Amino acid sequence: MDLSQLREEYKRAELSRNTLDDDPIKQFEKWFKEAMATVEKDPNAMSLATVNAIGQPSLRTVLLKYFDERGFVFFTNYESRKARDIGQNPRVALLFPWLVLERQVKIEGIAEKVSFAETARYFTTRPRGSQIGAWVSPQSSVIESRNFLLQKFEEMKVRFEKGQVPVPKHWGGYRVVPHVIEFWQGRPNRLHDRFQYSRQADGSWLIERLAP
Repeated sequence: MDLSQLREEYKRAELSRNTLDDDPIKQFEKWFKEAMATVEKDPNAMSLATVNAIGQPSLRTVLLKYFDERGFVFFTNYESRKARDIGQNPRVALLFPWLVLERQVKIEGIAEKVSFAETARYFTTRPRGSQIGAWVSPQSSVIESRNFLLQKFEEMKVRFEKGQVPVPKHWGGYRVVPHVIEFWQGRPNRLHDRFQYSRQADGSWLIERLAP
């Protein structure tokens, strides 16, 4: 299939140093609010890239659950492939592809587990079905059929029929502590605006424009 004629001209907005916040987290918050107002589904969806001990990269989509000056937090099964990769190599990358806004945000950093208390606080906000689901799936493992999952889900529903669903020991959060954050705005003729924030030794951020 020839896709050479499938193209868009990016004319929606521009990005300049004068409009950037000196703090990349505040700049991200500004763009994220605009994404929430514009992106119809899952503006918090982000691609997470990991690399294992032998250098094999892996990529998947996860959901950002909150962020602050400390970093970007998502939750997963600690026995999944992504978790195994992080255990071998905590350097990861994130990508927010807000295509309707002709924007991307790319983040590089170190993934570290959040505390159990932090995991528990988030877990209690999940729908009960999602809480039970965290007990059901041996994420990234080979299973014989979908019926295996459905049967186990029913078993867990009975097990936790009364009271709260506890947090599984194999489930929790990661915080990606960023050291590089790039804001990308599509522009005409593929001359895109790109600004990169790099964390310095003193904790400050160096801001540089990158060639498209």
